[in-house]
Amino acid sequence: MAYRFLSSRVVPSSNRLSRRFIFIFTISLSFTYLCYSILFCSGTIMTNQRLEEHRCVHLKTIGSKKLLQKSHYCTITAKTRVLSQGAVGLVANLTGNQSKHQKTQTQIDHKQVNNTNSPKYGNKKLPNALIVGVKKGGTRAVLEFIRIHPDVRALGTEPHFFDRNYDKGLDWYRSLMPRTLDSQITIEKTPSYFVTRETPRRISNMSRETKLIVVVRNPVTRAISDYTQTLSKKPDIPSFEDLAFKNRSEGIVDTSWNAIRIGMYILHLENWLQYFRLSQIHFVSGERLITDPAGELGRVQDFLGLKRIITDKHFYFNRTKGFPCLKKPESSSQPRCLGKSKGRTHVQIDQEVIEQLREFYRPFNVKFYEMVGHDFRWD
Repeated sequence: MAYRFLSSRVVPSSNRLSRRFIFIFTISLSFTYLCYSILFCSGTIMTNQRLEEHRCVHLKTIGSKKLLQKSHYCTITAKTRVLSQGAVGLVANLTGNQSKHQKTQTQIDHKQVNNTNSPKYGNKKLPNALIVGVKKGGTRAVLEFIRIHPDVRALGTEPHFFDRNYDKGLDWYRSLMPRTLDSQITIEKTPSYFVTRETPRRISNMSRETKLIVVVRNPVTRAISDYTQTLSKKPDIPSFEDLAFKNRSEGIVDTSWNAIRIGMYILHLENWLQYFRLSQIHFVSGERLITDPAGELGRVQDFLGLKRIITDKHFYFNRTKGFPCLKKPESSSQPRCLGKSKGRTHVQIDQEVIEQLREFYRPFNVKFYEMVGHDFRWD
């Protein structure tokens, strides 16, 4: 009797314990699976979010206004992201699709970055202004100084279009120019234009409203500088005195020598005035460009119709070169000075030779002063 009683109590109790154990085990297993699924999905979602955030940031940092527009990844709302990440299978599908989008987007991004390296904003236009001369007067300095103005775009090399390459046509010439916005002006410089007889007519045919800049310098000093440059390239040329005079004892100057002929400014200017008004030509003093660069550049800015942005704060005097340099830009660790060929020490010339050349140039200088209405004080 006791045995039956115990049996009837023990067996049902064991069955209940087994069922409870199975129930708890099932709950635990389900909870473990749920945690694992959540962790797996979270890792996948976070990876996709980081990829999307990377795309957004990458597009934001491209330095063009046009490229600042967000891609479709950046415009997905938070609610949409949550809904799209609700199931593991859906995440997997999105991951596969995003891989395709990522590949396409990467190609687009590379293309956009390449475009920013070679910006194509604005248009290539024929020059509004030309620095036409003179050689060894300071034309490179004027070009380098004026091109720091935000409203100026300048061609760095000398194209020699109007004296050597005119047969290539205006389309070829335009293709050399930098791109400019409507608010900017285009400038190029070729010092030999001033002494080339055909150049004024050719420039006038391009545009009669072109503004012209001529950098002039004491013609004797200019001739010595010209000779010094030639001597550095051709050490075996005759002496300065032999080239400058047909007969030194009689003081007959050889005007066929280019170094002498360039300094006869009035003769060249008369040719230009057949095609351009004097008001279209601005003369820069090569001497004042050294002693007062900001003052000379101020007048150049006025002539070009530009706001005076280039001032004293942009310059410092380099005692080694004996020439002003531009102060260090914020984007550079070095100041901007002209090249080694600028500020070169001149060849020593006998003082008597210098005096003879001053006498030769004096009547030309006087006529030049009267024509331009300014005394450059070279005598």
